[in-house]
Amino acid sequence: MTARASVVITSRQRPDHLALCLTGVGQLLHPAFEIVVVADSASLATLPATLRARIKAAACDEANISTARNIGLGLAAGDIVAFIDDDAVPEPTWLARLAAPFADPAVVSAGGHVRGRNGISLQWAGRMVDGHARHHPLPDAPAVIVQGRGRALKTEGTCMAHRRAALLAAGGFDPAFRFYLDETDLNLRLAATGAGAALVPGAQVHHAFAASDRRRADRVPVSLHDVGASLALFLRRHAGHPDPARLEEEAAERRAGLRGHRRAGRIGGDEAERLLATLRAGWDDGCARPLAPPAPLPDAPPPFLPWQRRFTGHRILSGPRRARARLMDAAAELVRDGAIVSLYLLSPGVARHRIGFHPEGVWVQEGGLWGASLRTDPVFRPWRRNSRVAREAGLVASLRHPGPNDGGNPEQSP
Repeated sequence: MTARASVVITSRQRPDHLALCLTGVGQLLHPAFEIVVVADSASLATLPATLRARIKAAACDEANISTARNIGLGLAAGDIVAFIDDDAVPEPTWLARLAAPFADPAVVSAGGHVRGRNGISLQWAGRMVDGHARHHPLPDAPAVIVQGRGRALKTEGTCMAHRRAALLAAGGFDPAFRFYLDETDLNLRLAATGAGAALVPGAQVHHAFAASDRRRADRVPVSLHDVGASLALFLRRHAGHPDPARLEEEAAERRAGLRGHRRAGRIGGDEAERLLATLRAGWDDGCARPLAPPAPLPDAPPPFLPWQRRFTGHRILSGPRRARARLMDAAAELVRDGAIVSLYLLSPGVARHRIGFHPEGVWVQEGGLWGASLRTDPVFRPWRRNSRVAREAGLVASLRHPGPNDGGNPEQSP
């Protein structure tokens, strides 16, 4: 029997991204899941009434992602609770893949892979994390990892799932971590109980790094205060003290990133120094901020509200970019009929490929017929159109259509 799952979407002041994320989550190929949205009041007001009737929703106007996730956890009635941020879109098989390892009772957490802005390259892959918030790469093979105190699987906040009972017992996410290392703190707290965690490379989301009150659209940070504060809190809890050497490591890493922004002309030297000063001010705040073990959370969610949709298969459309409007109309019609649609818009040339999710609910890959999609591809390679489309479709086929181990028949009737 497939375990019921709740998908929690947290959002803050990004209604367009929330709408896109909801469209993607609504296409998930899992037979028993519900959708929970926690967002600022203004963004919730933009959701159509017909959609509001099909999901659970709650307002959170506080700039604290841990608080928002705990609100979502309080509404979630699934045995498994998956989390995704509003600036991400899941591949259709994401939830089924992420939920599968929970058939093993020793598993309480699972994490997948995150693709970056081009929809092809990985932004984050499998990693372990230690009590000093240092990361250690893992091989991509699916694995159940035995954890322990001071060592845990690093689940990304926008691509993770946890057993609800274990989350409630652990006190959920700690609101002392307003942003940054919030999910990592939870990873280590759960690992300290001896819980198992699973790496699932086939569970994938596309993450856009959208603008927020913490960063601009060009990814330049507005402030590093919460980064410094969370790092200090994390070290106090998991390393025993806020090691100044670890702060210097973080400052060096952030300085390197700001140097790249300076080279690109996005900021000047004075702005870079100001931002580094906010990191140190946040560190001082985190050293002084109260830090107590989170208390267990109550287990009293409203009844499970299953998301219902019809699935009519995975369809592939292709053509040159000049036919985009016509092909998009055809693709959107198929989506409305219940299909997952991959549209390939390839024109003569060597432009690199990009994959994106269109608001109409269509997965669109664009680029040159002879251009590279994977980083390992040559800059130019001669292709016939049908062969190229077949190759690109093959690369994502397992992500767009359920396999025999993806949670059973995903078809649901309205």
